[in-house]
Amino acid sequence: MFMVNDKMCIGVSGDNLLCRFDPLQQEEVTTKTGFQPMVMKGKILKGYCYVNPAGFQREEDFQYWVSLCLAYNPTAKRSKKKKAATAIERK
Repeated sequence: MFMVNDKMCIGVSGDNLLCRFDPLQQEEVTTKTGFQPMVMKGKILKGYCYVNPAGFQREEDFQYWVSLCLAYNPTAKRSKKKKAATAIERK
């Protein structure tokens, strides 16, 4: 997982890229080769996707995904940090 400004930006999941992008671009992104929606609890998670290797084999395709994720990062929200459990809570 690659973090930029303390926010998840792009990563690798098995053979796939894991991308975080502007949810407003969901429709455009779904048309790209290799796109696979991220599904959680039976619902598509807008603004996140997997890209299988067919979608980033060419340098220009890989650059598309990296640029897409980096462009969204400045406006993306940070995930809330989980509070570390105290010794009492761990028991």
